[in-house]
Amino acid sequence: QVQLVESGGGLVQAGGSLRLSCSSSGNTGSINVMGWYRQAPGSQRELVAFSGGKVIYGEAVKGRFTISRDNAKNTVALQMNNVKPEDTGVYYCNAVALGPRLEELEFWGQGTRVTVSS
Repeated sequence: QVQLVESGGGLVQAGGSLRLSCSSSGNTGSINVMGWYRQAPGSQRELVAFSGGKVIYGEAVKGRFTISRDNAKNTVALQMNNVKPEDTGVYYCNAVALGPRLEELEFWGQGTRVTVSS
């Protein structure tokens, strides 16, 4: 099992910046991928960015958000610059790990809320 805890959400004005952090505990040695997803009110959860063998960004955040991962500490951060009102939502930390039979296991944090005011 892997436990994920996010921090850093809050209220920010459009054009501003915010940094989210996610720490992990438990069987962290099995983690292959860490990333961020978000869910806006009334919308489905969508990819923000993930870091595994490569780094992938969702189209909506390319050029504005940067994901960084510390493999030694098993943490992942999301630097959000030039935020827009449409970035408002709950941001979830995600980790994909290998189980005892090499199956992929997915874990989620509880989420941190980001609100961007116009």
